[in-house]
Amino acid sequence: MTGENFAVTGQLLGTVVAVQANFYRVQLDQEDGEQKSRGAEEKLNLNAPLPLCPSAPLPPLLLCTRRTRLKKIGQQVMVGDRVVVEEPDWAGGRGAIADVLARQSELDRPAIANVNQILLVFAVADPPLEPYQLSRFLIKAESTGLDVLLCLNKSDLVSLQEQQQVSDRLLGWGYEPIFISVKDGINTDQAAKYLSNKITVIAGPSGVGKSSLINTLIDSAKLRVGEVSGKLARGRHTTRHIELFELPSGGLLADTPGFNQPDMDCIPEELIHYFPEARKRLAVASCRFSDCLHRDEPECVVRGNWERYEHYLEFLDTAIAHQTQLHQQADPESTMKLKSKSKGKGQSQYEPKLESKKYRRISRKTQLQDLQDLYRDEE
Repeated sequence: MTGENFAVTGQLLGTVVAVQANFYRVQLDQEDGEQKSRGAEEKLNLNAPLPLCPSAPLPPLLLCTRRTRLKKIGQQVMVGDRVVVEEPDWAGGRGAIADVLARQSELDRPAIANVNQILLVFAVADPPLEPYQLSRFLIKAESTGLDVLLCLNKSDLVSLQEQQQVSDRLLGWGYEPIFISVKDGINTDQAAKYLSNKITVIAGPSGVGKSSLINTLIDSAKLRVGEVSGKLARGRHTTRHIELFELPSGGLLADTPGFNQPDMDCIPEELIHYFPEARKRLAVASCRFSDCLHRDEPECVVRGNWERYEHYLEFLDTAIAHQTQLHQQADPESTMKLKSKSKGKGQSQYEPKLESKKYRRISRKTQLQDLQDLYRDEE
């Protein structure tokens, strides 16, 4: 249903900006709220289902619950969802979510709906820029099918010559980065222009200045900011949950819990399409085999001298191992299991699977039942 239809029927529309336990913070559409305040009496005469208070200003946020009907049909409510709100309690700032509109996009990690683009933030120094880690984040971002915007923070710590070298390298990857410095306010306004009137997810490793950037773009955010660990040269994780923040120029920005190694859970055959430099090669030629994995197959147009090809091969091994693990989980008769190593770049290895019940201690309840059966047999 469109926004005009909701306005005619007297329903409130809003966007879920945060989820806390079984409660949802919903930011109401401002135009819809103003229209309801101006025409409250007329809407009541038109048999509108909502009790409205014309004299009270419409609050921008309502703390809502989910209707039992939505729970029964398994309708999940996610951050970023467009929802219909009923029975608003203006004095208490509460309401109830009656329906969830169709989603334009949906991410599982982080769990957020209707995202338009991903803002990937890395630092050029402190912590140092790691090409492998950056490549891994880029592949995960590309797998969502959303637009990817790359910002490199702490540009004040490197020279213009070093910035140019990094820029040339990333242009070869297919990305044009924006060099910013949250500390010195360099190019943060340029980054803000790309976020206007869109829902953007900001992502990247810990310690690169994501929370500081949000605090700069949105004065009301006031997020916790952590320092970089001197021992590990990594940032300390400060974001604890997903939340949408309203940008002054319009649009919403979602901060996501930081993670150091995104999962490589894509289909192996699709992985190559997440590399812009490989897509460029496939656009002008085709491999001999339609199921080519671009490793050692003959007449492959992708395999060759491009920088991230080694990254592709490592990611491909991880993706194949992940897919194999899924097949083994679906096959209970498999005798091997995949175990991820705690250190390294996501390498995994296979090891024998123990029989699930052979080494399990018998419960007291089962022992007691066996004794009772034994007594009955003797009687």
